[in-house]
Amino acid sequence: MERKPHYDSILDRSKGIMWQDDCYVDLQSASSCVSMQAEMDDIGWIHKHQHQLQSFITNPFLEGMINHLRKLDLLSVAEEQQIRDAGQLQAQVNVLTSVVTGKEAPVCHALRSFIENSDSQVAKLIMKHDSMVNEHKEFLLQRCDLHRDKDSSSCSKLNISSRTLLLIDGLSDLQQKEHDLMQVGATRGGKRNHLRQLGLDKFLEPLTRVSLPPRVSLTVGVAGIGKTTWVRHFIKQWSKGAVCADMSFVLPFTFYPTLVLSSSCHTLLILDGLDEFRCKLNFSDAASCNDPKKEVSIDDLVTNIIRGNLLPDVAVWVTSRPRVASLIPGGLVDRVTEIPGFSPEDIQIFLNHHFSEKDFACKIWAHLESHKILMVMCYTPCFCWILAETLMYIMQSGMQENLPRTCTELYAHFCSMKAEVGEPRGREPVKMEQLHGSNRKLLGNLGRLAFYGLLKHKYVFSEQDLRVYGVDLLSIHSSLGAGVLVREESTIYTTYRFTHLTLQEFLAATFYHLSSKRAIFDLFSESTMSWPKIGFQNHFRNALQHSQQAQDGHLDVFVRFLTGLLCPVAQKPLAGLLALGKEDGTQKAWAAGFLQGLLDSGSSVVSLRVVNMAYCLQELQHTELLRSVEEDLRLVCSQEINLTASLNYATVKCLLPQLLYCTHLRLESNHFKDDVMELLGSLLSAKDCHIQELSLAENTISNKGAKALSRALLVNRTLTSLDLRNNNIGSKGAKFLAEALKMNQVLVSINFQNNAIEEEGARALAEVLQCNRKLVSLNLQKNLIGADGAKRIADALKTNRTLTKLILCSNQLGDKGTAALAEALAVNHTLLLLHLQSNSISNRGMTALTKALRLNRGLVSLNLTANLLHDDGVRAIAGAIRVNRGLVSLHLQWNFIKSSATKALAHALLSNTTIQLLDLQENAIGNEGVICLAEALKTNASLRILCLQGVSAGTSGAIAMAEALMVNQSLESLDLRGNAVGMEGAKALANSLKSNRRLNSLNLQENSLGMDGAIFIATALKGNHQLTYINLQGNGVGESGAKVISDAIRTNAPGCVVDI
Repeated sequence: MERKPHYDSILDRSKGIMWQDDCYVDLQSASSCVSMQAEMDDIGWIHKHQHQLQSFITNPFLEGMINHLRKLDLLSVAEEQQIRDAGQLQAQVNVLTSVVTGKEAPVCHALRSFIENSDSQVAKLIMKHDSMVNEHKEFLLQRCDLHRDKDSSSCSKLNISSRTLLLIDGLSDLQQKEHDLMQVGATRGGKRNHLRQLGLDKFLEPLTRVSLPPRVSLTVGVAGIGKTTWVRHFIKQWSKGAVCADMSFVLPFTFYPTLVLSSSCHTLLILDGLDEFRCKLNFSDAASCNDPKKEVSIDDLVTNIIRGNLLPDVAVWVTSRPRVASLIPGGLVDRVTEIPGFSPEDIQIFLNHHFSEKDFACKIWAHLESHKILMVMCYTPCFCWILAETLMYIMQSGMQENLPRTCTELYAHFCSMKAEVGEPRGREPVKMEQLHGSNRKLLGNLGRLAFYGLLKHKYVFSEQDLRVYGVDLLSIHSSLGAGVLVREESTIYTTYRFTHLTLQEFLAATFYHLSSKRAIFDLFSESTMSWPKIGFQNHFRNALQHSQQAQDGHLDVFVRFLTGLLCPVAQKPLAGLLALGKEDGTQKAWAAGFLQGLLDSGSSVVSLRVVNMAYCLQELQHTELLRSVEEDLRLVCSQEINLTASLNYATVKCLLPQLLYCTHLRLESNHFKDDVMELLGSLLSAKDCHIQELSLAENTISNKGAKALSRALLVNRTLTSLDLRNNNIGSKGAKFLAEALKMNQVLVSINFQNNAIEEEGARALAEVLQCNRKLVSLNLQKNLIGADGAKRIADALKTNRTLTKLILCSNQLGDKGTAALAEALAVNHTLLLLHLQSNSISNRGMTALTKALRLNRGLVSLNLTANLLHDDGVRAIAGAIRVNRGLVSLHLQWNFIKSSATKALAHALLSNTTIQLLDLQENAIGNEGVICLAEALKTNASLRILCLQGVSAGTSGAIAMAEALMVNQSLESLDLRGNAVGMEGAKALANSLKSNRRLNSLNLQENSLGMDGAIFIATALKGNHQLTYINLQGNGVGESGAKVISDAIRTNAPGCVVDI
């Protein structure tokens, strides 16, 4: 079927384009999309297009229809008035169609004729919309079918349809500044902390009942993680009606060559591969454009669409590698998601499905477990495919004893495999020599292309690029060419990219390795005008220097491969493809000594650049890693040393003498086992140990490791804080540590969160609380201690007079455990903070707890989030805080609280003079509850922070709160996120800010304020100098609203920070 150029045309990004004609889906020529049934009954025709009339009608078009029927005397004055009195536009349309279809046939025919004969865009949308959408979906499905084999997985557990995106709170420093592989290596392929998981059916939906869907969504993932595959899967599901059924159009575009955009109706614009856009986006200097008739360049077009200046009603989904995604200002992105890679379990499932012989899968899994760098790389599905394909080839060739141990070896075998696969065996010697010659030339030219592309941050190439670097277009269809390059085609443009970013870096290293032996000028400059550099060693030093100086680390993996190519084992598979010559091991020994010297010297700061040098030594298969860096650690010994996800047993052993000088040491997520705990135990036992705070969270420490730590705590005199969260010490490990804590008189804070210590471990720690006089903070969250364990702790609290912080969240305490703690609180007046989140506490437990609160004089913070309090439990709390004069912070979110209980709380606040923080978020208290609280605020003078996120409050609640702010002079922070304040509510709040001189933080995120509401707030800011923070994100403010606010702040409130 012939398709319109609208879908496939790709414009040169360097040219300015007139894109006005493309900003709607070619409605002018829509007559070719469908043939209407001419003889359809007029009434039936109106009923069929009822939905389109409601969706696309405008006031002028409705006015035209009414006037047309009036001129024909087919609509009476009374009927016209009835239509106009219906209220909203859609209601008026319903009344009009009801009146018309209830009349004689000529009236329906007149209305139908008016629409069919109209030249307006509205009429064409009404008539052609459904057929256009169906044709568009059919076209997208055909394009998805072209990639069916590439995107599908035979294993249902690994198929995208069974996986989810991770909702994250922005990008980490590691993601913004480091190479993809460094990110994977630093996290060991583990999932990043995330807010929640979102399936494709939910990731463009509002997060709460009262929030708005995101306009700009950003999905990040390292190279090879499957961003484009996710996009294709979404397109396929949308085309089938499985997700986002309310979207009229989904318009997917890649940044491979350039870009052309379209929009119509309720549209999602997908910009896949921002990191492959040839022009670096500059949001700070890009020319602002909100005129659809203006000629703009592609890069300015993209920035203005993301900013919302152009196509403000179109939803935008951007995918990118993390570092490039960080170029988009955070305030422009409403939602950030991350694509998770393969977990170790996923890798094992993948291998079992990839290899028909289970013996092969088991051998490869064992090989990965013994070579962690390969295991970590398999976090990315693309690399997992490369590894599996290569190892299968090696094993089928009978070379099972020579499986690659480093990434350099793996890619050497991969290139060798691609050169041989498909080539007939038993060639004549001359013909085989000719084959090697052609492959050698192709690999050399591809290496040159890869190297200079890497220097320019260029990862997608045109046919002209290939010709410039001597790549024969015919040769890329060979087994080797097709194996390392991926061809992407459109109607008028063909592009190429390497199978994976690491393959480009490997081929770049092969080019540099060969060229540096004969080059006399700096290879990092394509021109010959540079200082002479003769000899491999000088060029190697130069490459390492460039890598160390690169702020984004984009040359890190390149120098790893360059170093690895000095290893004879890595060179062997490439013997027929590269003119490597004979190596006697001299260069390998020199490089090992050179890198080791840099690690030993005091000039190298401990950083990820240093870690990369250790990786280089690993590629060189040099076993003596990480010599003394004592001086480096001395320079920063007073600061926090973060060695998260970067160490193993060998490196810890090497670093032991230097770690003595650290005061704050983070060793999280290193997969430490009990043998490492023996090393750290000896470290903590040393006389010169300076460590004061130690975090061992997110490791695999068992009770044996805890025993080693307990021995050290018996003699250590410096450690004051120990974090063991998310390990597996169990009840035995808790017992070992408890025995040490009975003697230790230094440790003041210990975190046992999520260690499965259960009731038995809680009993041991209760004994500690009865005799230890130093411990101040104890975190037992998520340890299954149950009601009996809580009773043991409570009994100890009756006599303990030092513990001030106790966290017992998610421990299945129930009402029985809560009642036991209540008895302790009646006599214990030293405990300041008690967290009982997610413990299934109901009204019965709250009755006991509130009785204790009437007697307790010490507790200042109580967290009862996510329990089962309901209205009765909250009424009991309200009664207690009328009497209690110690409680300062009260968290009651997610407790099924309604307006009646809120009224009781509000009444209690009239007499309470101590509570400063009240958190009621995600309780359906509604406008009625908010109004009650607002009335209390007119009298209460102690409350400083009020959290009302997602409480189903509307305009009337906001108006009441605004009236309270005009009187209240104590509230400093008000959080109204995720409600429906609206423009009128914003207007009321703005008026209150003109007179309120106390509030310094106001959060109105996702409240449907619109531009007018933002302008009201901006006007108020001109007269308010106390407000230091305001959040207006997710309110459809647009560029003009943002400018008003910015101007107001710049002139009259320079100290106020606005998220918009």
